[in-house]
Amino acid sequence: MGFEPPQRLVRALGETYGDAVAAEWLGELPGLAENTLEDAGLVAERVMAPGGRSSLVVLVPDAVVKIAPGFARPDLERDALAHWNGWGAARLLGETGNGGLVLERLHPEVSLRSLPEAKALLEAAGTVRKLWVEPPAGHGFESVAGRTDRQAEAMERYRADDEAGELVAAALAAREELVARSPETLLLHGQFRQGKVLAGDRAPWLAVGPEPLVGERAYDLARLVRDRVEDLVAASSGASAARRRVNKLADALDVDRERLRGWTLFRAVESATRSLTAGRRADAELLLEFAGWL
Repeated sequence: MGFEPPQRLVRALGETYGDAVAAEWLGELPGLAENTLEDAGLVAERVMAPGGRSSLVVLVPDAVVKIAPGFARPDLERDALAHWNGWGAARLLGETGNGGLVLERLHPEVSLRSLPEAKALLEAAGTVRKLWVEPPAGHGFESVAGRTDRQAEAMERYRADDEAGELVAAALAAREELVARSPETLLLHGQFRQGKVLAGDRAPWLAVGPEPLVGERAYDLARLVRDRVEDLVAASSGASAARRRVNKLADALDVDRERLRGWTLFRAVESATRSLTAGRRADAELLLEFAGWL
């Protein structure tokens, strides 16, 4: 079968790592995927589309194979999944010779986004709390401070932007205050949201696709707060609903409200600036409107 990369993967790798770097790996991907499965003795059923943003996801009998470029650090996902060992997340079943991950097969067509919002947030909270554990000794995970320092540096160019400048300044100030005093150092999913939680067989819901790092829980919740942002922005009560969501998630998971609000602001504005850089102005405008409510 063909192993052409889905367009979401092509776009995301280009935006994150640069078009030239992404294109080189994507050009090798069809052959790489074929060799990976052949060497592992696995038979492909189909490539998942739209699939992931950093890896090719291939369904095989009773499992899933993820093939990612080394520069996307699939070894960190492997280490996090191994540490969780199926607790709240898809179980790591093995690794192929070239670093591909063989994972427990879930139901990729059924995520928390298929549930009504209130139920989805409840299930999301129950899932993410399982992931917040002490990191393994000698781990190589990046810290929240380290990751957001790089992001903050990239955001600086938008301080003088007519549309985003004021929110960028607020987001950068919030981050400075937050990293100055971090209350905990736990293993985090890194990109936790409703679409990253899929239906399973041994458990109703399991997380997938971590971009793991270590730090405080409020950072990990911040991406979840803005889930279904299009619906929030379209609703007349969107601003109050967003603020209620911050408070509800903070209270449900015993997280400081102001720290969650601050990280939600930073992560929304950071995503908006990346969208502006990539020329996705409509996405940026949604995120900036949401950030302005906080």
